[in-house]
Amino acid sequence: MGAVGTPHDNAMVQSFWGRMQVELLNRKSWQTRVELAAAIQHYVDNFHNHRRRHSALDMLTPIEYENRYQSTVAA
Repeated sequence: MGAVGTPHDNAMVQSFWGRMQVELLNRKSWQTRVELAAAIQHYVDNFHNHRRRHSALDMLTPIEYENRYQSTVAA
């Protein structure tokens, strides 16, 4: 991510993995790695990025936030 010894670089990634652990990984067991990989992909693509609201984004989903940003840049 960044320079050695800068602890804030990892904060976003650690937050994401912690959230995914609570919202997905702690709730079910998978028979194979392929099933687990599919569940993680579904979580990221369909839930985390499209439906999950984020407090750091003023309670918007990442897609809503990106659309709002793009409309302000275009204006």
